[in-house]
Order: sequence, then C-alpha cells, then structure tokens
Amino acid sequence: MPQMPHHAQAGYLVWAILFACLFAWEAIGLINPTDSFPTLSQTLKAVMRYQIGRWVLFTAWLWFGWHAFVQGWHFLLRGPEL
Repeated sequence: MPQMPHHAQAGYLVWAILFACLFAWEAIGLINPTDSFPTLSQTLKAVMRYQIGRWVLFTAWLWFGWHAFVQGWHFLLRGPEL
C-alpha cells in the first residue's frame, strides 16, 4: 500500500481542526442560548443583512469553491497515472 504524502496528511489535519472549531462554535452557541455567543446561522444572518455582506460571502464562497474543487482537479475514478 503506498504511503500518503506528508502534505496530504497536513491538509487533512488542517481540515479536521477547521471543522472541529466550527462544530465547537455551534455547540457553544446552542448550549448557551443567550445573545452573548451567537450560533453560526445567527452570525451569517447578521452579515447577510447588508448587501455588501452578501457580496463578500458570495465572493468567499466562489473563492473557496475554486480552490477546493477546481484548482488541481483530476478525475476521481481514473486510476493512478504512471
């Protein structure tokens, strides 16, 4: 079985930490229902209240989609290139 490159392991670790932080943020916001610590949906609703906030989120979504899925794209079902 081939060994995973070191940069791929580091990337998975970064994504795992990012998602863990998002889940922790949401959990803290849901456990403590006061307005002192908003949930992610409350934060996004506050940002999207303004048109510039909607444009910034849309731009960030496009940027993320490009970097996560299009840049460096390869067909998933293709076998390893030799």
